Amino acid sequence: MTEWDARAAVIEALGQIAPELEPGDLEDGARLRQDLDLDSLDFLRLIEQIAGTTGVDVPERDYPRVTTVGELVRYLDARRTAT
Repeated sequence: MTEWDARAAVIEALGQIAPELEPGDLEDGARLRQDLDLDSLDFLRLIEQIAGTTGVDVPERDYPRVTTVGELVRYLDARRTAT
């Protein structure tokens, strides 16, 4: 998986979880919970959706590492590359 693939997976998952989001809202620095207004359930659904489409599990202990769109993309890219 390339960084481009990881970004596409995040954007697709966010589109499924929060279809009201505009593409311009999905900048790297956008915070998932504060800026994109994902509540706890939406965040968990996002993590599950990404795991289902990419095969990359984000354990609960790593949630603080994936608070923005960019952090989540880089996390997926690094995890997929490492496996």
